[in-house]
Amino acid sequence: MVSAENLDHIKGKITRRTEPAGRARNVMRTLSVISSNIRYDEPDDDKFRWENRRNFLASSLLDFAPDVIATQEGKRPQLQDIAERLIGMECADSHRNWHDALMYPCLFYNPTTLTLRESGDIWLSTSPSVAGSFSFGSLFPRLCTWARFEENILAINVHLDNSSSETRLRQCRVLVEQVNALKHDDEALLLLGDFNESPQCPVRSLLAELWPGLIDPWQQLGQQEESSHHNFDEPIDYGSRIDWILVTDTLQAENIFMDKARSPQGIYPSDHYPLKARFILRDAD
Repeated sequence: MVSAENLDHIKGKITRRTEPAGRARNVMRTLSVISSNIRYDEPDDDKFRWENRRNFLASSLLDFAPDVIATQEGKRPQLQDIAERLIGMECADSHRNWHDALMYPCLFYNPTTLTLRESGDIWLSTSPSVAGSFSFGSLFPRLCTWARFEENILAINVHLDNSSSETRLRQCRVLVEQVNALKHDDEALLLLGDFNESPQCPVRSLLAELWPGLIDPWQQLGQQEESSHHNFDEPIDYGSRIDWILVTDTLQAENIFMDKARSPQGIYPSDHYPLKARFILRDAD
């Protein structure tokens, strides 16, 4: 057992374990989730450098009392940094052999409300089991990470290519094929991530074709489209989301919103707004 005071670096894990707190296990009927591109550690970001953002990012994520946090971007040292600050959360990374040069999406979860059964990574290439592999003209290796919970939830966190819609479509086909091989028929599917394009673009259409039961709660609740990537600039009320949360119908949306808060010093937690949502977990028919 890893102490509450230290990060566990055994076999490359960045999991932080703390004393259980919060809702009792096995009574959870709501699910609070966040998708947050945390912006890689770029020294040239001036006042928005990582060391100026990390504490506010962690506090803004924890303020929502999340059950699941999906982060995108970040190499291992940066992810260790945020893991240490997400008190009460654990990272589903025991499956992973880290490569320090790569960026990883991560799934953090609250162990007092969710029980992790298993987890893994899928590389969005022609060799999905080969760490660091990339295909289809992708600029970088891209992957999704997944976690299966005893509460009958399969969570998927994905970060698609940022250069080409055709590349994203081919990555998405790998994603769907691999997740279909994983998913149990009665599991709720929670898909979060940075898709690097609008829901009006081809990737969302492909997901609707291949997973027709997948729901976009932003649209379901009648929210107006707006940009989730702000590049550390002033808020804008136009554009479209590139950060999405999609679910199957056993997860009924109560609310969803972009958290546009800044620290007292005017610092954004990232160049993307964290996307936060709360669901009621319904029994499968």
